[in-house]
Amino acid sequence: MSAEKNIEDNTSKEVLSEKSKNVQGDIYVQDVHKYFGVTKALNGVNFNANFGEIHAIVGGNGCGKSTLAKVMSGVLPIDKGKVSVLGQTPTSPVMARNMGIATVFQEVMIAEESSVVDNLFVGSDDFWFKNLTQREKVLKAQEVMEDLVGEYVDPYTQAFNLSLPIKAWITIARAFLRDNTKVLILDESSAALDFDSTERLFKKMRELRDKGVAIFIVTHRIAELVRISDKATVMRDGKDVGVLEKKDLNEKNLIGLMTGREETGEKSTSVAMATKTDKVVMRAENLVVWPNSKPVNFEVKKGEIVGVTGLDGNGQDDFVKILAGVQESYGGTLEILDTNEKFTKYNSLDSAKENGISFVSGDRKKEGILPNLSIYENLVVPLYKKTSKAGFLGFVNWMELNGIYDWEVERLSIKTGPRDNLIGSLSGGNQQKVMIARSFAQHPKVLILNDPARGIDVSTKRDLYIHLRTYVEEGNTVVFLSSELEEFIGLCPKVMVFRNGTIFDIFENERINADTLLEGMFGQTAGVGETTISSKSNLSSKPNPNEPIYKKKMTDKKIIKVLNFENKNNDKNKTKIKIKTF
Repeated sequence: MSAEKNIEDNTSKEVLSEKSKNVQGDIYVQDVHKYFGVTKALNGVNFNANFGEIHAIVGGNGCGKSTLAKVMSGVLPIDKGKVSVLGQTPTSPVMARNMGIATVFQEVMIAEESSVVDNLFVGSDDFWFKNLTQREKVLKAQEVMEDLVGEYVDPYTQAFNLSLPIKAWITIARAFLRDNTKVLILDESSAALDFDSTERLFKKMRELRDKGVAIFIVTHRIAELVRISDKATVMRDGKDVGVLEKKDLNEKNLIGLMTGREETGEKSTSVAMATKTDKVVMRAENLVVWPNSKPVNFEVKKGEIVGVTGLDGNGQDDFVKILAGVQESYGGTLEILDTNEKFTKYNSLDSAKENGISFVSGDRKKEGILPNLSIYENLVVPLYKKTSKAGFLGFVNWMELNGIYDWEVERLSIKTGPRDNLIGSLSGGNQQKVMIARSFAQHPKVLILNDPARGIDVSTKRDLYIHLRTYVEEGNTVVFLSSELEEFIGLCPKVMVFRNGTIFDIFENERINADTLLEGMFGQTAGVGETTISSKSNLSSKPNPNEPIYKKKMTDKKIIKVLNFENKNNDKNKTKIKIKTF
């Protein structure tokens, strides 16, 4: 009996469209609809894929990508249509798991108070007996985390002590620990990972594909999916609008299908706006990010967008949190220009807010959204006090708040549905946009962004960059941390690269490109001595430029990346860097 006959027809003898009749493949959905109230998350999707391929599912925020992944994983029931995975219809996560479907969801779902090993093996044991002893679990957890993360992670460490990327690795590792995986679904799994971690993930994906596993990757990172995918299905407004084979996978075709507009395909050649004044609005003196790291001295000017980056775990995340008052430093002082044009010290979140500093976190679940509140409340809650009338009585000016809400939703193109819905009803990307809108609505003079574009689509990223440029033209300042190096190009006139908890190098103007930034992240400056560095900045020591060949292992077990630094005539200004990825 064919796989199609084994599947219960949820359409109850309805006639499927001609398009859906032609859907074929080892894994497919036919004319699938899924509604959340009046919202049509999936509105007649037809999708198919085969084993032994990496298939990308791509589209703008709220187009139905994550919903499709959940339907295929048995998490969500469908309202109409057919689903066939391995010749069966998964109706629950347990059934999907038994069928060999492993899913890594967009949200980093871990138990903060539990250890790494407990998080990895949650739900793995049967009711009456354990499949592995505790010692076996610990050894396996240690092995898989070291293989994926590239460094030792203590299996007994509680999750709340870990960084967001390590937490993301835990959710990914759960899928790789299972022996029966035949279908792997990764929903924005690389969003919290840096460049080097993403490369390790891609290597694992290729290994599984070559073993015949079907891999689905839901992502907004177009450059990544072009490199890793064998095929891509593009979605828009709850429907599939096109399928691209490997030879046709490029930015022009993808964006054209995602937006419904013809794209030129030309790379942006825009140059970041030069800072129009030398007026300093924020400065740090001998700021110590880590207990044993070298102190950081830096200044931020009015109307400047300063980029911050580095390989995961090198202190850049801690640095921006210290700037925002979210986290305390281990020494040094932070000062900001107050309304009286005098520098005042601050060291807490309250004092940072009082002085016009706003912070957008990349970890929206832990540090961003208020899950028990509505979309409306999440956006305007910091404005209640600011817009209240009648003094101590504190009557909230709802008319003013409604205007702010409507304006921010419109300019950031947030797909919300009814404003009274819980924030959790939105896609991850739209939740992130609500957080960004909340900061814009407070009109801060310094906006600190910690990976703000994580989980938002390419069209919204472009809109965000436009808003940031307008924001600094009005005399405000932005500190912009990102793990996606392409985001800095044309946006930031200066980018600081962190290593070992301090500023390793600073790149300015034409020297800001993905290659030179990557070289700095791996500990080598591009064109040593050519980058103009402020006298206020102090750099960590650099490798000896006279050493003819320098090779670095990224892990003890495997060479993930080899950097060959060839020096001719011992001239450090002629150092060449070649990067090979395996």
